[in-house]
Amino acid sequence: MKKIRLGKTGLLVTKTAMGCLPVQRCSVEEGVALLRAAYEGGINFFDTANAYTDSEEKIGLALADVRDDIVLSTKSAARDRQTVLAHIENSLRMMKTDYIDLFQFHQVPEVPDPNDPDGAYAGALEARARGWIGHIGVTTHRIGVAEDCIASGLFETLQFPFSYISAERDLALADKCRQADMGYIAMKGLAGGLLTNVRACHAFMAQYDNVVPIWGIQHPEELAQWLAVAEEDPVMDEELAAFIRKERQELSGSFCRSCGYCMPCPMGIDIRQCARMDRLLRRSPWQPYMSPEWQEKMNRIEDCIECRSCSSKCPYQLDTPNLLKYMLKDYREFYEAHKHLL
Repeated sequence: MKKIRLGKTGLLVTKTAMGCLPVQRCSVEEGVALLRAAYEGGINFFDTANAYTDSEEKIGLALADVRDDIVLSTKSAARDRQTVLAHIENSLRMMKTDYIDLFQFHQVPEVPDPNDPDGAYAGALEARARGWIGHIGVTTHRIGVAEDCIASGLFETLQFPFSYISAERDLALADKCRQADMGYIAMKGLAGGLLTNVRACHAFMAQYDNVVPIWGIQHPEELAQWLAVAEEDPVMDEELAAFIRKERQELSGSFCRSCGYCMPCPMGIDIRQCARMDRLLRRSPWQPYMSPEWQEKMNRIEDCIECRSCSSKCPYQLDTPNLLKYMLKDYREFYEAHKHLL
């Protein structure tokens, strides 16, 4: 499988990598089997976080005996030195390893202060000095913060949402990372599940030789799909380019990326799913979203008190309360038009 250099880390990682957030939704037996199958299929880069419940533990169970053949990255959202060290120590224990190739500050709202002796960055430096971690990176959903992190010179990698419907400013991060010799890890390459053409997604990413997409994989059939397209290695041709242009026209703009920054909602609204319901209904099998459970979830939008906590935390500056109202109206209209098919 094709490998690329992850910026100044010098790590050689497979261009097709595995994002392990969905592994937490598998049983232990299923998760271990999935991770092992990914390794045996040629994937050597596994990205997780201590916030992904038991995904680190499953990685340890599945891959401890091949540790020297793989690259592990994990994350912590801790904002102080002591907690960063505690999180890293726990990650080492869960993944049954004595070192982590890449440690990343998780979803930072601003550049961590490198001069604070009790801050998170100091904790990462201490962990590196102890040999617990090899390299330091950062993740965020905020474009301005991402640009600041690149300019700071503090990090060896950046992880940011990156797909063929990303805005031009977002896409420009790839070149900024190249110039800084930073590894660029692309999360949400499927835009939160909105993109379904794996050949188009692969061909898009193939255009950026310094970008490593971490595909969120939960089921064996998904893994088989990504391994097959990695072997085929389709490149951008006019057919795929035309398909992507059409997708960008339909999907670009103000839509929910399902990043979860807005959560939790004080009224219990499942914002990161409800706020993109129009696309879910029209880009995937719609019948499951007509269940009584989903009707209850959507009706909960009526309980919105417009506190605007969600919109104030949205890195994409969405008017979330009004977006939710539109989604509820669209959902009810869709239900009326399709209920005879249920």
